[in-house]
Amino acid sequence: MSTLLIELAGPQQAWGSRSRFAVRATELAPTRSGVIGLIAAALGYERTASLERFAPLRFGVRIDQPGTLERDFQTARSLDGSTAFPLSQRFYLADAVFLAGLESDDESELRAFRDALARPYFPLFLGRRAFPPAGPLRTDIVAEPLEAALRSAAWRSRAHHLRRLRREPSVSLQLVLDVRPGDPAGESRRDVPVSFDPRRREYGWRDLRIETVTIANPLAVPEGRDDDPEISGAPRVAATTSRLLGSPTDHDPETLLSDEEV
Repeated sequence: MSTLLIELAGPQQAWGSRSRFAVRATELAPTRSGVIGLIAAALGYERTASLERFAPLRFGVRIDQPGTLERDFQTARSLDGSTAFPLSQRFYLADAVFLAGLESDDESELRAFRDALARPYFPLFLGRRAFPPAGPLRTDIVAEPLEAALRSAAWRSRAHHLRRLRREPSVSLQLVLDVRPGDPAGESRRDVPVSFDPRRREYGWRDLRIETVTIANPLAVPEGRDDDPEISGAPRVAATTSRLLGSPTDHDPETLLSDEEV
């Protein structure tokens, strides 16, 4: 069993799992449909192509830097200026960093995905076309199951975020994981892409659970000291706590909405 790890970082990201008219929002972590769409674009898939190749994959994500939920108001007019379209509200995550994982029994498939992400056929974006990655995607293949890979991978948070947490000796990060058949699920989301065909987009249901992982803070300042040490290297996961938490969509109800711009 192997896992492909993909670091998803950019100034803006938006990961939707449902739509509702003029309000386009985002989940608080990358969606399975969004990451599969990213890989399909890298491989050169047309929107009408079959997605059966991705069905056996197991998906999960770790929220290394949650970012900030922001909102834009947008207006649009027809090319001749005669028609004004409704005002839309578009939510997105600013300054977020995630570590996504795809588990498979077939490591050759994961290598093909990794190679395509390094040399993508179509331009890549983080949920919406206006949101490109901060740079080339950092990927790695590890010979571990999904949970172990996400728990043991180096923390990908940026230096400015680490420094804001320098008074905390450890930090808890959320994991969002596909459940295995027969395991209890915390919730279900319509987030399994069946077709990206714009004429009839189709999504199946995905059972998932939320866990936390606790890691040591490499910039933690001992009590009584006021200095700000430099980052000495990426931390490693120290321990895990397997318990269900509130879903990322248990926050503001507006974050339940999305634009499915995959």
